[in-house]
Amino acid sequence: MPPLDLGVLISGRGSNLQAILDAIADGRLDARVRLVLSNRPGVEGLARAERAGVPTRVIAHRDFTDRDTFDAAVVDALRDAGATWVVLAGFMRLLTTTFLDAFPHRVVNIHPSLLPSFPGVDAQQQALDHGVRITGCTVHLVDAGTDTGPILAQAAVPVLDGDDHDTLAARILVQEHALLVRALSWIAEGRLQVTPPAAPGGRARAAIAGVGTALGLAAADTALGLAEGGRARGGVGEVGEGA
Repeated sequence: MPPLDLGVLISGRGSNLQAILDAIADGRLDARVRLVLSNRPGVEGLARAERAGVPTRVIAHRDFTDRDTFDAAVVDALRDAGATWVVLAGFMRLLTTTFLDAFPHRVVNIHPSLLPSFPGVDAQQQALDHGVRITGCTVHLVDAGTDTGPILAQAAVPVLDGDDHDTLAARILVQEHALLVRALSWIAEGRLQVTPPAAPGGRARAAIAGVGTALGLAAADTALGLAEGGRARGGVGEVGEGA
């Protein structure tokens, strides 16, 4: 299969972008980043792309009167660059159907929780506020809802006694980097299977050939590192990949 032609959308430091760039450079991901686009100028992620020799573009959302017009401009830029898949790597904007219809089932997001728990902003603090003992991250396809698209893979992270937002977010981020690259590698290998909604208004379903269900605990019963006495017991690993 030809390499994935990626457009990566960012709004900030771009650490997940860096994980993608490093994986491509190391030969772990068969892809080309055709464009890194930010809705905010001067962010660190743009500098990361420039150091890697990747084209960059800034399209400021504040220059547009509505979301659809902004999304149409972003779509044009991605298409002009030759991107056929889009990765949201810390892109802090909701996408409209103008965007999603241009890349049907080809927009990938990484979210710092085990969806469907804690969608939306500040998922790490939501987890702390709810007192959960396990959280994590999710790679999913993007649909018109807020973090409701088909799940491709998840990784679990224990919540430790004494965790605050920053310590928990830092440990989740380590898993985000690995999981996003793994999911993109599966897509590059042609293993993604998407089943369209059975009826109008329904949800699409996604599966990765050769990989267990999104929460396949039977296939990965040690991956969660279940909490015991407020601390994690066992390791932290991916949830969803079979042996």
